[in-house]
Amino acid sequence: MSSSGIQKTAEAQVRELIENWAGAVRAQDLDGILKHHALEIVMFDVPPPVQSKGIDAYRKTWDVFYRWFGDAGVFDLSELTITAGEDVAFAHGLIRCAGRDAKELAVRLTVGCRKIDGQWTVTHEHHSEPSTD
Repeated sequence: MSSSGIQKTAEAQVRELIENWAGAVRAQDLDGILKHHALEIVMFDVPPPVQSKGIDAYRKTWDVFYRWFGDAGVFDLSELTITAGEDVAFAHGLIRCAGRDAKELAVRLTVGCRKIDGQWTVTHEHHSEPSTD
C-alpha cells in the first residue's frame, strides 16, 4: 500500500475511534469511553483538575462530567480533522456540549494517538473552552 493509502486508512481508523468515543460519552458507557485510552494518558480539561495523569485519574473526571451532564445532556462532535502517519496521529474538532439545566458550551477537542500493539490508542486528550473575557 502506498504511503498516501496508509495515511487515509490510519485517518479513517482514528476517526472511527474518536466517533465511537463520542458515542460512548453520549451513552454514558464508561467502558466504551476508556476502551482505547493509554494507561498513562494525560488529559487537560475544562473543569478542575486542569491536568489528569493516568487512566484512573481520567476515569474520575467522568464522574464530575456526568453529574453536570445528567440524563438529557448534549455531546455533539463536529469539524473533526485528522492527520495520521503510520504510528502517530493528531486530531482536533469541536464539541457542542450541554448539561441538564446548563448553558451550552462550545468545547475545543484535541486528541493525540499512538499506534500501540497494532491499535490506535489515545495518549493525550485536551478539552478547552474559549474565554468569555
